[in-house]
Amino acid sequence: MRVSTRRLAVTVLSALAAATAFTAPADARSHDNEISVQEVGHISEDGHVTLFGTYRCEPSSPRGVQIQITLAQDSTRLGFGGEEADCDGQEHEWSASASLELVKVHPGAAGAEARLQAASLHSGFAVRVSYLAQTERDIWLEEKHR
Repeated sequence: MRVSTRRLAVTVLSALAAATAFTAPADARSHDNEISVQEVGHISEDGHVTLFGTYRCEPSSPRGVQIQITLAQDSTRLGFGGEEADCDGQEHEWSASASLELVKVHPGAAGAEARLQAASLHSGFAVRVSYLAQTERDIWLEEKHR
């Protein structure tokens, strides 16, 4: 079975994002690309955590730009996202959810990192990840009741 180069790059990028540790703080804006995280996230009754924010990326950005999130609380780290960004130079809202089936987070203080990132394949299946914009912030997780 043949796997497309783009699908392989997206899969590898998602796996890398899930395993990525927080890096040194960086500006949320890089050139005309930017991403933000709202200061309140939700934990739903059905066992999902959802974060929200906005992003902007320029039409000249690489193809396949994704929004990747890392949530940290106590000794728990959770990477999720993978939504493809619409790089048209306009500001867009994003939301990303993850199941809490295998990890535990609770209402209260947490840390969040959001990235606009792109992956490209080079010779020998080497994956190069580039960050168009990233931001880190302290957030508050609250229970969301229907």
